Amino acid sequence: MNIFLKTEDEIELMRSANLLVGATLAEVGRHIRPGISTRELDAVADEFIRDHGAVPTFKGFPNPYGSPFPNSICTSVNDVVVHGIPDAATVLKEGEVSEEVKKLLQTTKQALYLGIKAAVAGGHVGDISCAVQDHCASHGYGIVRELTGHGIGKDMHEDPQVPNYGNRGRGPLLKSGMCIAIEPMITMGKSNIYMMPDRWTIRTRDHMPAAHFEHTIAIRKGEADILSSFEEIEKLEGQNI
Repeated sequence: MNIFLKTEDEIELMRSANLLVGATLAEVGRHIRPGISTRELDAVADEFIRDHGAVPTFKGFPNPYGSPFPNSICTSVNDVVVHGIPDAATVLKEGEVSEEVKKLLQTTKQALYLGIKAAVAGGHVGDISCAVQDHCASHGYGIVRELTGHGIGKDMHEDPQVPNYGNRGRGPLLKSGMCIAIEPMITMGKSNIYMMPDRWTIRTRDHMPAAHFEHTIAIRKGEADILSSFEEIEKLEGQNI
């Protein structure tokens, strides 16, 4: 296992990239409406990212099956857990979000912040994992085990893996300067998942809704430093309530 500690300059570069991701999510959110396709939303994101002098990192990213991701963003709708591929055929529809789905989203987001609270230098990755698991399991939700959070830096996926289940005091030691992505992937029903023939899209086997929230953080001796932001998308959500 190769865990790389980041310098303060490297952390600030990562913060800039992550804040642009947050701004991109908000820009995509402004275009969401009934009748728009996920491919059209992908085009919005691609243009926004490039207009801000950046490159969509996930576009062309290879998987173990030799299939590069074809788009700039993942569009994971309803029972898609992660890595949904934007296309012209997937068109968003008008529909009220049920209270059950709202609760799933709220619980998953809460679990993310509980995981971040547990991410302190001197602790262990299992502290994060256990915090996420305990919160989501207490609400009766499934916790995806095949996919995890991870270290992040010069490469999109670095050591260590950060599962959403585990035991406190176990796993790699958390050190100041480590940068990790914590990303609870939680299902309303059972945790069983499967991969679509495109070799990217991950769905729940029971086709129940799934939720996924993610932040990139830098480990500190005290409270973790959150490098990404939901601020702009949360403002947009508030305007639409």
